[in-house]
Amino acid sequence: MEEVNLEKLREERIKKLEKLRKLGLDPFAITKFERTHTSIQLREQFEQKIKNDEKLEDIEVKIAGRIFAIRRHGKIWFIDLKDGYGRIQIAFEKKVLEKKFELLDLLDMGDIIGIVGYPGKTVRGELTVWAKDFQILAKALRPLPSKWYGLKDAEKRYRQRYVDFLVNEKARETLIKRSKIIKAIREFLESKGFMEVETPILQPIYGGAFAKPFITHHNALDIDLYLRIAPELYLKRLIVGNFEKIYEIGKNFRNEGIDSRHNPEFTSLECYWAYADYNDIMNLTEEMIKFVTKKVLGSLEIEFKGNKIDLSKPWKRVSLVQIIKEYTGIDFEKDSKEKILQFAKEKGLEVNEKMSKGDLMDLFFEEFVQPNLIQPTFVIDYPVEISPLAKRKKENPEFTERFELFIGGLEIANAFSELNDPIDQRKRFEEQLKRRKEGLEYHEMDEDFIRALEYGMPPTGGLGIGIDRLVMLLTNNDSIREVIAFPTLRPERREKNEKKN
Repeated sequence: MEEVNLEKLREERIKKLEKLRKLGLDPFAITKFERTHTSIQLREQFEQKIKNDEKLEDIEVKIAGRIFAIRRHGKIWFIDLKDGYGRIQIAFEKKVLEKKFELLDLLDMGDIIGIVGYPGKTVRGELTVWAKDFQILAKALRPLPSKWYGLKDAEKRYRQRYVDFLVNEKARETLIKRSKIIKAIREFLESKGFMEVETPILQPIYGGAFAKPFITHHNALDIDLYLRIAPELYLKRLIVGNFEKIYEIGKNFRNEGIDSRHNPEFTSLECYWAYADYNDIMNLTEEMIKFVTKKVLGSLEIEFKGNKIDLSKPWKRVSLVQIIKEYTGIDFEKDSKEKILQFAKEKGLEVNEKMSKGDLMDLFFEEFVQPNLIQPTFVIDYPVEISPLAKRKKENPEFTERFELFIGGLEIANAFSELNDPIDQRKRFEEQLKRRKEGLEYHEMDEDFIRALEYGMPPTGGLGIGIDRLVMLLTNNDSIREVIAFPTLRPERREKNEKKN
Protein backbone atom coordinates (compact mmCIF):
# COMPACT_ATOMS: atom_id res chain seq x y z
CA MET A 1 0.00 0.00 0.00
CA GLU A 2 2.83 2.38 0.89
CA GLU A 3 4.54 1.80 -2.47
CA VAL A 4 1.26 2.47 -4.30
CA ASN A 5 0.75 5.74 -2.38
CA LEU A 6 4.31 6.82 -3.05
CA GLU A 7 3.86 6.16 -6.73
CA LYS A 8 0.67 8.23 -6.79
CA LEU A 9 2.45 11.10 -5.05
CA ARG A 10 5.25 10.86 -7.59
CA GLU A 11 2.76 11.03 -10.46
CA GLU A 12 1.13 14.12 -8.93
CA ARG A 13 4.51 15.82 -8.66
CA ILE A 14 5.34 14.98 -12.26
CA LYS A 15 2.07 16.64 -13.29
CA LYS A 16 3.10 19.79 -11.41
CA LEU A 17 6.43 19.69 -13.21
CA GLU A 18 4.64 19.47 -16.54
CA LYS A 19 2.51 22.51 -15.62
CA LEU A 20 5.65 24.48 -14.81
CA ARG A 21 7.19 23.52 -18.13
CA LYS A 22 4.07 24.61 -20.02
CA LEU A 23 4.42 27.98 -18.31
CA GLY A 24 8.02 28.18 -19.49
CA LEU A 25 9.35 27.67 -15.95
CA ASP A 26 11.26 24.41 -16.28
CA PRO A 27 13.19 24.09 -12.96
CA PHE A 28 15.80 21.83 -14.49
CA ALA A 29 16.68 24.36 -17.19
CA ILE A 30 18.09 26.79 -14.60
CA THR A 31 21.87 26.48 -14.43
CA LYS A 32 22.76 28.87 -11.60
CA PHE A 33 21.41 30.90 -8.71
CA GLU A 34 23.55 33.66 -7.20
CA ARG A 35 23.23 33.58 -3.42
CA THR A 36 24.20 36.53 -1.26
CA HIS A 37 23.73 34.66 2.02
CA THR A 38 23.46 31.21 3.54
CA SER A 39 21.07 30.64 6.44
CA ILE A 40 23.86 30.90 8.99
CA GLN A 41 25.17 34.11 7.43
CA LEU A 42 21.70 35.63 7.61
CA ARG A 43 21.46 34.78 11.30
CA GLU A 44 24.94 36.08 12.05
CA GLN A 45 24.26 39.36 10.24
CA PHE A 46 20.65 40.10 11.18
CA GLU A 47 19.55 38.07 14.25
CA GLN A 48 20.62 40.75 16.73
CA LYS A 49 20.19 43.70 14.37
CA ILE A 50 16.45 43.42 13.63
CA LYS A 51 13.69 44.05 16.17
CA ASN A 52 10.44 42.10 16.40
CA ASP A 53 7.92 43.05 13.69
CA GLU A 54 10.62 44.98 11.77
CA LYS A 55 11.51 44.66 8.08
CA LEU A 56 14.63 45.99 6.37
CA GLU A 57 13.05 46.57 2.96
CA ASP A 58 16.07 48.50 1.66
CA ILE A 59 18.36 45.44 1.99
CA GLU A 60 18.12 42.74 -0.70
CA VAL A 61 19.17 39.18 0.08
CA LYS A 62 19.25 36.07 -2.06
CA ILE A 63 19.02 32.65 -0.42
CA ALA A 64 18.39 29.12 -1.69
CA GLY A 65 17.55 25.76 -0.18
CA ARG A 66 15.11 22.91 0.17
CA ILE A 67 11.52 23.20 1.42
CA PHE A 68 10.98 21.35 4.70
CA ALA A 69 7.67 22.82 5.84
CA ILE A 70 4.79 24.73 4.25
CA ARG A 71 2.22 26.70 6.27
CA ARG A 72 -0.66 28.36 4.39
CA HIS A 73 -2.49 31.34 5.90
CA GLY A 74 -4.72 32.71 3.16
CA LYS A 75 -2.86 35.50 1.39
CA ILE A 76 0.41 34.78 3.15
CA TRP A 77 2.44 31.55 3.14
CA PHE A 78 5.37 30.59 5.34
CA ILE A 79 7.98 28.08 4.20
CA ASP A 80 10.86 26.62 6.22
CA LEU A 81 13.86 26.57 3.93
CA LYS A 82 16.88 24.42 4.76
CA ASP A 83 20.29 24.75 3.17
CA GLY A 84 23.57 23.05 4.11
CA TYR A 85 23.97 25.24 7.18
CA GLY A 86 20.56 25.44 8.84
CA ARG A 87 16.94 26.59 8.49
CA ILE A 88 15.40 29.97 7.73
CA GLN A 89 11.77 31.02 7.43
CA ILE A 90 10.51 32.52 4.17
CA ALA A 91 7.30 34.59 3.93
CA PHE A 92 5.32 34.94 0.68
CA GLU A 93 2.67 37.66 0.45
CA LYS A 94 0.10 37.75 -2.33
CA LYS A 95 0.10 41.58 -2.47
CA VAL A 96 3.85 41.50 -3.19
CA LEU A 97 4.10 38.51 -5.55
CA GLU A 98 0.75 39.14 -7.32
CA LYS A 99 0.17 36.52 -10.05
CA LYS A 100 3.33 34.61 -9.16
CA PHE A 101 1.71 33.84 -5.78
CA GLU A 102 -0.39 31.22 -7.59
CA LEU A 103 2.75 29.25 -8.41
CA LEU A 104 3.07 28.36 -4.74
CA ASP A 105 0.39 25.72 -5.34
CA LEU A 106 2.92 23.89 -7.53
CA LEU A 107 5.45 23.63 -4.70
CA ASP A 108 5.99 20.50 -2.62
CA MET A 109 8.04 19.45 0.35
CA GLY A 110 11.58 18.74 -0.81
CA ASP A 111 11.55 21.19 -3.73
CA ILE A 112 14.63 23.39 -4.05
CA ILE A 113 13.91 27.09 -4.52
CA GLY A 114 15.78 30.37 -4.73
CA ILE A 115 14.45 33.49 -2.99
CA VAL A 116 15.02 37.19 -3.62
CA GLY A 117 13.74 39.28 -0.73
CA TYR A 118 14.60 41.33 2.34
CA PRO A 119 15.24 40.35 5.96
CA GLY A 120 12.89 40.99 8.83
CA LYS A 121 11.30 39.51 11.91
CA THR A 122 7.73 38.44 12.62
CA VAL A 123 5.74 39.76 15.56
CA ARG A 124 6.94 36.73 17.56
CA GLY A 125 10.58 37.45 16.69
CA GLU A 126 11.26 34.78 14.06
CA LEU A 127 13.98 35.87 11.62
CA THR A 128 12.33 35.74 8.19
CA VAL A 129 13.12 36.56 4.58
CA TRP A 130 10.15 38.32 2.96
CA ALA A 131 10.07 37.20 -0.66
CA LYS A 132 9.92 39.68 -3.53
CA ASP A 133 10.51 36.96 -6.10
CA PHE A 134 11.37 33.25 -6.22
CA GLN A 135 12.49 30.54 -8.63
CA ILE A 136 11.95 26.79 -8.50
CA LEU A 137 15.46 25.40 -9.00
CA ALA A 138 14.68 21.67 -8.79
CA LYS A 139 11.43 19.76 -8.45
CA ALA A 140 11.50 16.86 -5.99
CA LEU A 141 9.61 14.07 -7.72
CA ARG A 142 9.74 11.85 -4.63
CA PRO A 143 8.40 12.97 -1.23
CA LEU A 144 10.65 13.14 1.80
CA PRO A 145 9.90 10.28 4.21
CA SER A 146 7.78 11.08 7.23
CA LYS A 147 9.14 8.08 9.20
CA TRP A 148 12.80 7.27 8.84
CA TYR A 149 14.04 5.96 12.17
CA GLY A 150 14.28 2.64 13.96
CA LEU A 151 15.87 -0.70 13.19
CA LYS A 152 13.35 -1.58 10.50
CA ASP A 153 14.61 1.36 8.43
CA ALA A 154 18.35 0.82 8.99
CA GLU A 155 19.00 -0.94 5.69
CA LYS A 156 16.94 1.64 3.82
CA ARG A 157 18.81 4.48 5.48
CA TYR A 158 22.19 3.07 4.42
CA ARG A 159 20.99 2.34 0.90
CA GLN A 160 19.43 5.76 0.41
CA ARG A 161 22.02 7.81 2.27
CA TYR A 162 21.16 10.92 0.29
CA VAL A 163 17.74 10.86 1.95
CA ASP A 164 19.24 9.96 5.31
CA PHE A 165 21.44 13.07 5.23
CA LEU A 166 18.44 15.18 4.29
CA VAL A 167 16.22 14.17 7.18
CA ASN A 168 18.56 12.71 9.82
CA GLU A 169 20.53 15.48 11.51
CA LYS A 170 22.71 13.03 13.46
CA ALA A 171 23.84 11.36 10.23
CA ARG A 172 24.76 14.75 8.77
CA GLU A 173 26.59 15.80 11.93
CA THR A 174 28.55 12.54 11.95
CA LEU A 175 29.83 13.13 8.43
CA ILE A 176 30.71 16.74 9.26
CA LYS A 177 32.67 15.60 12.33
CA ARG A 178 34.42 12.94 10.26
CA SER A 179 35.72 15.66 7.96
CA LYS A 180 36.88 17.73 10.94
CA ILE A 181 38.62 14.71 12.50
CA ILE A 182 40.61 13.98 9.34
CA LYS A 183 41.48 17.66 8.96
CA ALA A 184 42.70 17.77 12.59
CA ILE A 185 44.84 14.65 12.06
CA ARG A 186 46.52 16.31 9.09
CA GLU A 187 47.02 19.53 11.08
CA PHE A 188 48.65 17.63 13.93
CA LEU A 189 50.99 15.54 11.78
CA GLU A 190 52.01 18.48 9.61
CA SER A 191 52.86 20.42 12.79
CA LYS A 192 55.17 17.55 13.76
CA GLY A 193 57.01 17.68 10.44
CA PHE A 194 55.30 14.73 8.72
CA MET A 195 54.76 14.90 4.96
CA GLU A 196 51.64 13.46 3.30
CA VAL A 197 52.31 10.98 0.48
CA GLU A 198 50.33 8.64 -1.76
CA THR A 199 51.15 5.03 -2.57
CA PRO A 200 49.61 2.52 -5.02
CA ILE A 201 46.14 1.11 -4.48
CA LEU A 202 46.64 -1.40 -7.30
CA GLN A 203 49.46 -3.67 -6.18
CA PRO A 204 51.12 -6.71 -7.82
CA ILE A 205 51.65 -8.29 -4.37
CA TYR A 206 49.41 -7.56 -1.42
CA GLY A 207 50.85 -7.20 2.06
CA GLY A 208 51.00 -5.22 5.28
CA ALA A 209 48.20 -7.10 7.08
CA PHE A 210 46.50 -10.47 7.54
CA ALA A 211 43.57 -10.20 5.12
CA LYS A 212 42.10 -11.59 1.93
CA PRO A 213 42.44 -9.23 -1.04
CA PHE A 214 40.19 -8.20 -3.89
CA ILE A 215 41.62 -9.25 -7.25
CA THR A 216 41.25 -7.34 -10.50
CA HIS A 217 42.82 -7.65 -13.95
CA HIS A 218 44.76 -5.15 -16.02
CA ASN A 219 43.97 -5.82 -19.66
CA ALA A 220 46.86 -3.98 -21.31
CA LEU A 221 49.52 -5.71 -19.20
CA ASP A 222 47.49 -8.93 -18.94
CA ILE A 223 48.24 -9.28 -15.24
CA ASP A 224 46.19 -9.70 -12.09
CA LEU A 225 46.48 -6.92 -9.52
CA TYR A 226 45.26 -6.63 -5.96
CA LEU A 227 43.45 -3.76 -4.31
CA ARG A 228 45.71 -2.93 -1.40
CA ILE A 229 44.91 -4.30 2.03
CA ALA A 230 47.39 -1.80 3.55
CA PRO A 231 49.88 0.81 2.27
CA GLU A 232 52.58 -0.29 4.74
CA LEU A 233 55.18 -1.90 2.51
CA TYR A 234 55.21 1.00 0.04
CA LEU A 235 55.48 3.56 2.83
CA LYS A 236 58.50 1.69 4.18
CA ARG A 237 60.03 1.82 0.71
CA LEU A 238 59.77 5.60 1.00
CA ILE A 239 61.59 5.47 4.35
CA VAL A 240 64.35 3.57 2.52
CA GLY A 241 64.24 6.38 -0.06
CA ASN A 242 65.27 8.85 2.69
CA PHE A 243 61.85 10.32 3.51
CA GLU A 244 62.05 10.39 7.30
CA LYS A 245 58.54 11.42 8.48
CA ILE A 246 55.65 10.47 6.21
CA TYR A 247 51.97 9.62 6.43
CA GLU A 248 49.11 8.56 4.18
CA ILE A 249 45.34 8.75 4.70
CA GLY A 250 43.51 6.59 2.20
CA LYS A 251 41.30 3.65 1.33
CA ASN A 252 42.15 0.00 1.94
CA PHE A 253 40.17 -3.00 0.71
CA ARG A 254 39.74 -6.39 2.37
CA ASN A 255 37.65 -9.17 0.89
CA GLU A 256 36.11 -10.30 4.15
CA GLY A 257 32.90 -10.25 6.14
CA ILE A 258 30.79 -7.23 7.03
CA ASP A 259 29.73 -6.42 10.58
CA SER A 260 29.38 -3.44 12.92
CA ARG A 261 33.14 -2.88 12.93
CA HIS A 262 34.19 -4.00 9.44
CA ASN A 263 33.45 -2.70 5.94
CA PRO A 264 35.20 -4.14 2.85
CA GLU A 265 36.58 -0.69 2.00
CA PHE A 266 37.74 1.48 4.85
CA THR A 267 39.96 4.47 5.54
CA SER A 268 43.22 4.28 7.45
CA LEU A 269 46.02 6.54 8.56
CA GLU A 270 49.53 5.11 8.41
CA CYS A 271 52.57 7.11 9.39
CA TYR A 272 56.27 6.24 9.65
CA TRP A 273 58.97 8.00 11.63
CA ALA A 274 62.62 7.21 10.97
CA TYR A 275 64.96 6.84 13.96
CA ALA A 276 61.99 6.34 16.32
CA ASP A 277 60.64 3.23 18.05
CA TYR A 278 57.24 2.04 19.27
CA ASN A 279 57.56 4.02 22.50
CA ASP A 280 57.89 7.23 20.48
CA ILE A 281 54.89 6.16 18.39
CA MET A 282 52.86 5.47 21.56
CA ASN A 283 53.56 9.00 22.76
CA LEU A 284 52.72 10.41 19.32
CA THR A 285 49.47 8.45 19.14
CA GLU A 286 48.27 9.55 22.56
CA GLU A 287 49.15 13.18 21.85
CA MET A 288 47.49 13.10 18.43
CA ILE A 289 44.19 11.58 19.57
CA LYS A 290 43.99 14.01 22.46
CA PHE A 291 44.66 16.91 20.08
CA VAL A 292 42.03 15.74 17.60
CA THR A 293 39.41 15.09 20.29
CA LYS A 294 39.92 18.49 21.91
CA LYS A 295 39.92 20.22 18.53
CA VAL A 296 36.72 18.59 17.28
CA LEU A 297 34.70 18.03 20.48
CA GLY A 298 36.14 20.70 22.77
CA SER A 299 36.63 18.19 25.61
CA LEU A 300 38.70 15.12 26.48
CA GLU A 301 35.76 13.47 28.21
CA ILE A 302 33.63 11.50 25.76
CA GLU A 303 30.80 8.98 25.86
CA PHE A 304 30.70 5.77 23.87
CA LYS A 305 28.01 3.08 24.16
CA GLY A 306 26.91 4.45 27.52
CA ASN A 307 30.44 4.51 28.95
CA LYS A 308 32.14 7.68 30.15
CA ILE A 309 35.70 7.73 28.83
CA ASP A 310 38.39 10.08 30.12
CA LEU A 311 41.16 10.70 27.60
CA SER A 312 42.91 13.33 29.69
CA LYS A 313 44.83 11.06 32.08
CA PRO A 314 48.05 9.24 31.03
CA TRP A 315 46.99 6.14 29.11
CA LYS A 316 47.56 2.69 30.58
CA ARG A 317 50.33 0.52 29.07
CA VAL A 318 50.29 -3.23 29.72
CA SER A 319 51.80 -6.29 28.03
CA LEU A 320 49.63 -8.73 26.11
CA VAL A 321 50.78 -11.63 28.31
CA GLN A 322 50.03 -9.73 31.50
CA ILE A 323 46.56 -8.57 30.55
CA ILE A 324 45.49 -12.04 29.31
CA LYS A 325 46.66 -13.49 32.62
CA GLU A 326 44.71 -10.77 34.45
CA TYR A 327 41.42 -11.73 32.78
CA THR A 328 41.86 -15.51 32.36
CA GLY A 329 44.51 -16.73 34.79
CA ILE A 330 46.40 -18.26 31.85
CA ASP A 331 50.12 -17.36 31.65
CA PHE A 332 51.26 -17.77 28.05
CA GLU A 333 54.94 -17.54 29.01
CA LYS A 334 54.78 -20.34 31.60
CA ASP A 335 51.72 -22.52 30.93
CA SER A 336 51.94 -25.42 28.50
CA LYS A 337 50.17 -25.41 25.18
CA GLU A 338 48.11 -28.37 26.34
CA LYS A 339 46.81 -26.43 29.34
CA ILE A 340 46.00 -23.46 27.14
CA LEU A 341 44.11 -25.60 24.61
CA GLN A 342 42.18 -27.36 27.37
CA PHE A 343 41.14 -24.03 28.89
CA ALA A 344 40.02 -22.78 25.46
CA LYS A 345 37.92 -25.89 24.82
CA GLU A 346 36.28 -25.61 28.23
CA LYS A 347 35.29 -22.04 27.34
CA GLY A 348 33.81 -23.16 24.03
CA LEU A 349 36.47 -21.68 21.75
CA GLU A 350 37.28 -23.35 18.43
CA VAL A 351 40.96 -24.28 18.62
CA ASN A 352 43.27 -26.94 17.21
CA GLU A 353 46.80 -28.27 17.64
CA LYS A 354 48.08 -26.45 14.55
CA MET A 355 47.51 -23.05 16.14
CA SER A 356 50.64 -21.38 17.46
CA LYS A 357 50.81 -19.77 20.87
CA GLY A 358 50.63 -16.45 19.09
CA ASP A 359 47.38 -17.43 17.39
CA LEU A 360 45.96 -18.61 20.71
CA MET A 361 46.99 -15.39 22.45
CA ASP A 362 45.25 -13.39 19.75
CA LEU A 363 42.10 -15.50 20.19
CA PHE A 364 42.16 -15.27 24.00
CA PHE A 365 42.65 -11.52 23.91
CA GLU A 366 39.79 -10.95 21.49
CA GLU A 367 37.43 -13.20 23.43
CA PHE A 368 38.22 -12.40 27.06
CA VAL A 369 40.03 -9.07 27.21
CA GLN A 370 39.20 -6.62 24.43
CA PRO A 371 35.53 -5.95 25.35
CA ASN A 372 36.68 -4.83 28.82
CA LEU A 373 39.18 -2.20 27.61
CA ILE A 374 36.94 0.85 27.87
CA GLN A 375 39.44 3.44 29.10
CA PRO A 376 42.37 4.05 26.70
CA THR A 377 44.85 1.19 26.96
CA PHE A 378 48.04 0.42 25.04
CA VAL A 379 48.50 -3.36 24.90
CA ILE A 380 52.17 -3.96 24.11
CA ASP A 381 54.60 -6.72 23.13
CA TYR A 382 52.94 -9.21 20.77
CA PRO A 383 54.30 -12.65 19.75
CA VAL A 384 56.38 -12.78 16.60
CA GLU A 385 54.05 -15.34 14.89
CA ILE A 386 51.31 -12.73 14.50
CA SER A 387 53.65 -9.76 14.01
CA PRO A 388 55.68 -10.59 10.87
CA LEU A 389 56.66 -6.96 10.18
CA ALA A 390 57.66 -5.93 13.71
CA LYS A 391 61.12 -5.89 15.32
CA ARG A 392 61.87 -8.52 17.97
CA LYS A 393 62.36 -7.50 21.59
CA LYS A 394 66.02 -7.79 22.60
CA GLU A 395 65.23 -9.28 25.99
CA ASN A 396 62.75 -11.83 24.60
CA PRO A 397 63.00 -12.57 20.83
CA GLU A 398 59.73 -14.54 20.87
CA PHE A 399 57.92 -11.22 21.23
CA THR A 400 58.01 -8.00 19.24
CA GLU A 401 57.98 -4.28 19.92
CA ARG A 402 54.38 -3.86 18.91
CA PHE A 403 51.35 -2.23 20.48
CA GLU A 404 47.64 -1.96 19.82
CA LEU A 405 45.49 0.81 21.26
CA PHE A 406 41.99 0.07 22.58
CA ILE A 407 39.37 2.61 23.62
CA GLY A 408 35.73 1.81 24.29
CA GLY A 409 36.42 -1.84 23.41
CA LEU A 410 37.46 -0.79 19.90
CA GLU A 411 40.86 -1.44 18.38
CA ILE A 412 41.91 2.05 17.31
CA ALA A 413 45.59 1.69 16.41
CA ASN A 414 48.26 -0.88 15.59
CA ALA A 415 51.95 -0.01 15.60
CA PHE A 416 55.47 -1.36 15.91
CA SER A 417 59.14 -0.77 15.84
CA GLU A 418 59.49 -1.78 12.21
CA LEU A 419 61.53 -4.81 11.24
CA ASN A 420 64.41 -3.55 9.09
CA ASP A 421 66.57 -6.72 8.97
CA PRO A 422 66.12 -8.12 5.43
CA ILE A 423 67.38 -11.58 6.40
CA ASP A 424 64.96 -11.90 9.30
CA GLN A 425 62.18 -10.46 7.13
CA ARG A 426 62.73 -13.13 4.48
CA LYS A 427 62.55 -15.86 7.14
CA ARG A 428 59.33 -14.36 8.51
CA PHE A 429 57.76 -14.29 5.06
CA GLU A 430 58.79 -17.93 4.56
CA GLU A 431 57.14 -18.84 7.86
CA GLN A 432 54.04 -17.01 6.71
CA LEU A 433 53.89 -19.06 3.52
CA LYS A 434 53.73 -22.19 5.66
CA ARG A 435 50.54 -20.81 7.20
CA ARG A 436 48.90 -20.96 3.77
CA LYS A 437 49.29 -24.72 3.71
CA GLU A 438 47.55 -24.84 7.09
CA GLY A 439 44.64 -22.76 5.77
CA LEU A 440 45.52 -19.70 7.85
CA GLU A 441 45.83 -16.07 6.79
CA TYR A 442 49.37 -15.18 5.72
CA HIS A 443 51.66 -12.60 4.15
CA GLU A 444 52.87 -13.11 0.59
CA MET A 445 56.58 -13.17 -0.18
CA ASP A 446 57.53 -9.71 -1.48
CA GLU A 447 60.99 -9.94 -3.04
CA ASP A 448 61.10 -6.27 -4.01
CA PHE A 449 60.33 -5.18 -0.44
CA ILE A 450 63.18 -7.37 0.83
CA ARG A 451 65.43 -5.88 -1.85
CA ALA A 452 64.47 -2.40 -0.60
CA LEU A 453 65.41 -3.40 2.96
CA GLU A 454 68.76 -4.65 1.66
CA TYR A 455 69.59 -1.07 0.67
CA GLY A 456 69.16 -0.19 4.34
CA MET A 457 66.16 1.14 6.27
CA PRO A 458 66.86 3.12 9.46
CA PRO A 459 65.24 2.12 12.75
CA THR A 460 61.65 3.23 12.25
CA GLY A 461 58.43 3.46 14.20
CA GLY A 462 55.21 2.87 12.25
CA LEU A 463 51.56 3.50 13.11
CA GLY A 464 48.22 2.50 11.63
CA ILE A 465 44.91 4.00 12.81
CA GLY A 466 41.47 2.98 11.57
CA ILE A 467 39.88 6.33 10.76
CA ASP A 468 36.36 4.87 10.65
CA ARG A 469 36.68 3.40 14.14
CA LEU A 470 38.14 6.62 15.51
CA VAL A 471 35.15 8.47 14.06
CA MET A 472 32.82 5.88 15.62
CA LEU A 473 34.43 6.56 18.99
CA LEU A 474 34.32 10.35 18.75
CA THR A 475 30.73 10.49 17.41
CA ASN A 476 29.31 7.80 19.74
CA ASN A 477 28.25 5.52 16.89
CA ASP A 478 28.31 1.76 17.46
CA SER A 479 28.25 0.79 13.77
CA ILE A 480 30.88 1.50 11.14
CA ARG A 481 28.06 1.95 8.63
CA GLU A 482 27.00 5.13 10.44
CA VAL A 483 30.37 6.82 9.89
CA ILE A 484 30.84 5.88 6.22
CA ALA A 485 28.93 7.98 3.71
CA PHE A 486 28.04 5.00 1.51
CA PRO A 487 28.73 1.64 3.22
CA THR A 488 28.92 -1.61 1.26
CA LEU A 489 25.54 -3.39 0.99
CA ARG A 490 24.05 -6.39 -0.71
CA PRO A 491 22.55 -5.64 -4.15
CA GLU A 492 19.07 -4.17 -3.81
CA ARG A 493 16.23 -6.67 -4.24
CA ARG A 494 14.02 -6.13 -7.24
CA GLU A 495 10.30 -6.82 -7.32
CA LYS A 496 10.68 -8.85 -10.49
CA ASN A 497 13.53 -11.30 -10.63
CA GLU A 498 15.39 -11.72 -13.88
CA LYS A 499 14.55 -14.93 -15.68
CA LYS A 500 17.28 -17.52 -15.48
CA ASN A 501 18.58 -18.93 -18.76
